[in-house]
Amino acid sequence: MSDRKALLRTLPKIDKLLNTQRLTELATQHPHMLLCEAAQSTVEALRQQLLDSEAPLPDLELEAVAAQVEQLLKQLVRPSLRKVINVTGTLLHTNLGRAPLSDDALQAINHVARGYSNLEYDLEAGQRGKRFSHIESLICKLTGGEAATVVNNNAGAVMLALAALGKGKSALVSRGELIEIGGSFRIPEIMAASGVKLVEVGATNKTHIKDYADAIDSDTALILKVHTSNYRILGFTESVSGSALAGLGQQNNIPVLEDLGSGLLLDLTPYGLPREPTVREVLKSGIDLVTFSGDKLLGGPQAGIIVGKHAVIDKLRKHPMARALRSDKLTLAALEATLRSYLDPQKALQQIPTLKRLSLPPANLEQRCQALLPKLKEASAGQAECTIVETTATVGGGALPLAELPGRVIALKPDTLSLNQLTTRLRNCEPAVIGRVQDDRLLIDPRTLEPAEEAQLLSAIKAAFSQD
Repeated sequence: MSDRKALLRTLPKIDKLLNTQRLTELATQHPHMLLCEAAQSTVEALRQQLLDSEAPLPDLELEAVAAQVEQLLKQLVRPSLRKVINVTGTLLHTNLGRAPLSDDALQAINHVARGYSNLEYDLEAGQRGKRFSHIESLICKLTGGEAATVVNNNAGAVMLALAALGKGKSALVSRGELIEIGGSFRIPEIMAASGVKLVEVGATNKTHIKDYADAIDSDTALILKVHTSNYRILGFTESVSGSALAGLGQQNNIPVLEDLGSGLLLDLTPYGLPREPTVREVLKSGIDLVTFSGDKLLGGPQAGIIVGKHAVIDKLRKHPMARALRSDKLTLAALEATLRSYLDPQKALQQIPTLKRLSLPPANLEQRCQALLPKLKEASAGQAECTIVETTATVGGGALPLAELPGRVIALKPDTLSLNQLTTRLRNCEPAVIGRVQDDRLLIDPRTLEPAEEAQLLSAIKAAFSQD
């Protein structure tokens, strides 16, 4: 221990470190504050290593310490939010940012972000306008709604609708629809935060129209129907259709709100996916208000889209919470571009990444695996068993919970590394690579791999197996 204490006196001074050639060159490229922070943190880490009698003795040569400072600086200047390569096969991976945007949406963001825009300016009238006007007519055209508006996400859309229509009063919800979505978004808690009293009707597995009718009283402000987009109750079940609830609401002059969660504009059953109601179908049933996400099955940016009757939408727009939840210009630009693609359904299927990947035939995935397999074998330098296996992927993001997307993936089973070592090294690459671990193998699913990302994936695999 005495030798270690003596070594403490040999730790380089910060100013001496900063004057090394390596760090003086870095000082011309990076902020001085971050360079100093990296130097101080490195020296302190070495100090703690010397004080730990069980830790190996560090290299205290000036150049060696400067090299450590450089490595730490690279971490400090690297953005926290950055691109990753998703080869999990999960299309709407919430942890990985959900829906990738189309080229049209990206161009729209770039166009609007580079300068000023008519966000809240009516160019024809030469006076102040409304930001939702840029997307309202498009949403109504695609869904058949009378009016529409947009907020920052679907949870916000539900919260705004509840607060505007039912604050201080009650809302009826089936017990089988008291959902929880990721991040502890629970219908009862959202209702409480909106100032609306929850009245549960029916049973978990069976709810009848009579249950709703019997619960209506002078305090009932609305009926809420929630689409169970991230789970299903199977077996001895029964639920009330939107059209039946709409009729009941009209008889009692009570608005009916349906939270669709994901929200579809196109029927995807021709591509082997489970039947889901489209927004147009729900509105056609007589529902007064529908809310759904922009960044799930729609394939656009994060947004909460609200569409329905004029009178109901007007109440939401006038509520103070509408301003707190409003979308910014970049979201609106991306959303408008995404919606415009839907005017031509075939264009939407080809240009919106989420729809394109949902409709990929298994044969296409087989071809991509066959082409990628020898390249992965070469990148792993014979240090992993690489095979093509048949499996299924999921949509993710709480959408289409029963959908299984059949296809082929490449399974990597490392020989010289543990699976944990391999996945850790891939996460530390630039860009990071995130795959799916299953049956002690790393699965690489081409469904979520852009062709332009293939070279980066191979480079990461090569780096992961050549670090020793």
